[in-house]
Amino acid sequence: MVLPLPGPPLITILYGVFGLMIYEFIYLDYICVKIAVLMIPNKDSEEFYSRFHQQLTDSQKWPGPFLFKFIIRGDAQKVEQLKKLFAGSDAKLKLKNSSKNTFVSVSFLATMKNPDQIIQIYKSASAIEGIITL
Repeated sequence: MVLPLPGPPLITILYGVFGLMIYEFIYLDYICVKIAVLMIPNKDSEEFYSRFHQQLTDSQKWPGPFLFKFIIRGDAQKVEQLKKLFAGSDAKLKLKNSSKNTFVSVSFLATMKNPDQIIQIYKSASAIEGIITL
C-alpha cells in the first residue's frame, strides 16, 4: 500500500474521507500555533530594539514619516489607549475591522523626530494587553 506524501494532497484526501471537520481542526490548530508564537515575549528584546534602531537610522533621514501598525482584539478601550500614545502629534489614524469584527487593524502615519521616538512608542504599546505589533 502506498500512502500519499504529507501536504495538500493528503489534506484533500482527509477532507474527502472525514469531511469538513478534520480540515477545520487542522486549520484552527495552525492558526492557534501562529498566534501563540506571536504572543511569546521575546527574550532578546533589547537586541531586537538595537537592531531595529540601526535599521531605522540607515533607512531614512530624520525627522520623517513612519507607519505604525497594530492588531487589537475588537476592544474600543484598547484602541483609545493606543490613540493616547499619539496624542499631540500629527498622526493620521486608520481603523479596519476584521470580517467578523473580532479584531481591529490600527494604523498611524506620523512624523517622527528620530528612531528613539518610534521605539518608545512600540515599547509603550506593548504594555496594552493582547496587542500585536507589526
